[in-house]
Amino acid sequence: MRTRRFYKITKTLLTYGLDDLIPARWLPWTIRLGRHALFWMPNKHKDKPAGVRLRLALEQLGPVWVKFGQMLSTRRDLLPPDIAIELARLQDKVPPFDGEAAQKIIEKSLNINSIDGCFIDFDATPLASASIAQVHTAQLKQADEIVDVVIKVIRPDIRETIHADLELMETLASVAARHLPDGRRLKPKEVVKEYRKTLLDELDLLREAGNAIQLKRNFENSDMLYIPVVYSDYSRHNVMVMERIDGIPVSDVDTLRARGVDMKKLAERGVEVFFTQVFRDSFFHADMHPGNIFVAKDDPLHPRYIGIDFGIVGTLNRDDKRYLAENFLAFFNRDYRKVAELHVDSGWVPRHTNIEEFESAIRTVCEPIFEKPLAEISFGHVLINLFNTARRFEMEVQPQLVLLQKTLLYIEGLGRQLYPELDLWKTAKPFLERWMNEQLGWRAVVRSVKENAPYWAEKMPEIPNMIYDSLRQYQTQPKQNDRRWEAQLRAQRQASTSTFWTLLSASGLICTTLLWTDSELSAPTIGSGIITVLLAVIAWRSRPKASNGEFN
Repeated sequence: MRTRRFYKITKTLLTYGLDDLIPARWLPWTIRLGRHALFWMPNKHKDKPAGVRLRLALEQLGPVWVKFGQMLSTRRDLLPPDIAIELARLQDKVPPFDGEAAQKIIEKSLNINSIDGCFIDFDATPLASASIAQVHTAQLKQADEIVDVVIKVIRPDIRETIHADLELMETLASVAARHLPDGRRLKPKEVVKEYRKTLLDELDLLREAGNAIQLKRNFENSDMLYIPVVYSDYSRHNVMVMERIDGIPVSDVDTLRARGVDMKKLAERGVEVFFTQVFRDSFFHADMHPGNIFVAKDDPLHPRYIGIDFGIVGTLNRDDKRYLAENFLAFFNRDYRKVAELHVDSGWVPRHTNIEEFESAIRTVCEPIFEKPLAEISFGHVLINLFNTARRFEMEVQPQLVLLQKTLLYIEGLGRQLYPELDLWKTAKPFLERWMNEQLGWRAVVRSVKENAPYWAEKMPEIPNMIYDSLRQYQTQPKQNDRRWEAQLRAQRQASTSTFWTLLSASGLICTTLLWTDSELSAPTIGSGIITVLLAVIAWRSRPKASNGEFN
């Protein structure tokens, strides 16, 4: 299957003449000879422009390749305008499958004899068609009302094509990892494995429905982002029913401007929505190409985004968030020494890396991009330079951040389309500074205490028994060495005393926290806090001390 798929991909690319897009100077004579000797398929679409040929080839190859084209369509700084415009059509204008087949899939999945049993005015002509699914409009009968909905249906027999492409990608990744000089550092097998999981998750519409519900809860009553209602009772693995939204595609810049939309605020809110999802919620929409983002029509001066298609979401753990935030802030502050140290501390580059050389290399790449609007920044050149820097210092690709990197590309592409003068750094820096202060400042300590106070209160009654069991264990041990035994007993008494005062100070801390939680700052709360501080000082002074390897 992999061999056949490889042949089909090669044949498709050559049939559409896409090898003509590669400059001849980039191809050694051996590849050119093999092209004419083994892969002699002629270009059958010489009458079509390059952008059209590329789009048609990607459509024919299937969803894995269509999604690659979708990502490229947002990178207008890297592609000629005609190719970028054609690739943008992949976002929601992929050729649909038969509407009657979609209706049968819906009826079978919902276990109904006729679609009229649940829906009114089902339109067999799709509203939009994408690489993995297509959408039909209808009205849903809900108790005493009828609501406008869209029904998303997975393409039939799409799984076989996806599995074939993924198996081929895994084979190519294994070859790359084994033979390319940078194979180990780039981790192609891990990246393909992560992509496989992401793509297969997108085939499960119940998972997408859950993602949508989570995002809607995260942005409840938000004036920046609206998530449509999902009707989970009518959703299955291959069918999902969702509220129909009325918005303007974010890529339709002319209409947005004609309606008087504040493009600067719209672009800034896009950046803020992204960073909020990543750092506040650790749960972000990872397929934010223009076909999945709309702008509400209700308030042009305070525009609000509408998001759809939640098949791909990303998550970050606490360490990843902390690392990313510190790196962003260090970049914004031009603290390249800090950036270099963070990379080493996180294990992204080897411990033997020369910090001074790494710092100098990062400065060379990043310094030119600051204090410039997006329109004047060539991120394509920056990415190339960063890649060369990564190769030089053996920086390893982090597969868990592939989705985040892709989403950042989408965000930059959207910002470039909406408001090229947007200062991305000035917009993002205050948000990240607030987030870091919340994570590292005294507010973070108070929040952590409030979160853990119930658990500490539950475990506190068990602590005296644990201390008693520890003392009994020491008393029953044989006295092999009198001096050592006396030192251990003395240390144990000091530890018990310190533990006693520590428990008292912990109790005071819990009481202070509970008082603060239940009411405003008051005299009892302040008094409890003062007592807690005194108890903590006593506990610290009574701690066991060591000198010359023996306890005093």
